[in-house]
Amino acid sequence: MPQGGSYRLLTPAEVAEWLQVSEMTIKNKYRAWGIRPQKVGRLLRFRERDVIAYLESKYG
Repeated sequence: MPQGGSYRLLTPAEVAEWLQVSEMTIKNKYRAWGIRPQKVGRLLRFRERDVIAYLESKYG
């Protein structure tokens, strides 16, 4: 498996808890932050590896 996390899908609420922001912030800012979403039907999901890549590019 490539480095940088798994392909596990996270809900906006899980990402918000992880980043310690509100769920609405995730829904409003993911495009500006460059976190690629995955649509599952009408639901918004994020790959764990994409969130880790965002954090590493911005903070580390």
